[in-house]
Amino acid sequence: MNHILAIDYGLKRTGIAFAIYPILIAHPYKTVLTKELDFYLEEYIRTNTVTTILIGLPLKMNQNNTDATSLVIAFKLKLMKKYPEINVVMYDERFSSLIAKKSMIEGNYKKSDRRKKEKVDVIAATIILQDYIRSLEIKDHQKHK
Repeated sequence: MNHILAIDYGLKRTGIAFAIYPILIAHPYKTVLTKELDFYLEEYIRTNTVTTILIGLPLKMNQNNTDATSLVIAFKLKLMKKYPEINVVMYDERFSSLIAKKSMIEGNYKKSDRRKKEKVDVIAATIILQDYIRSLEIKDHQKHK
């Protein structure tokens, strides 16, 4: 089964989510320390057929780059070099953390859990992936009109 892996890249922590073809539903995977991300990606890619890696692209509201944008682009280039057989895609991540926090409130997470940034990171990765999947479905629907 082919997997899409989504990454919400951060300076300290990185949230990871996945979806499996043909039923594309985003699932939270885990939050890892960014310094250990390479290990987790290698392990996941070794044990699963990953066809796409989706990386959240941090942008300001006016679509300009943030301080983190260049780091994320460098990370993308590193992945493209290391895994040339995998499609590496960037996707706008604006509002993902805000939506993650809101969904935690709506999901009745305890206040103590909502304060844990690692939980927000993995949910943000899941939201980025689900939004990407929706965009693919819209493109596919428009193509078949």
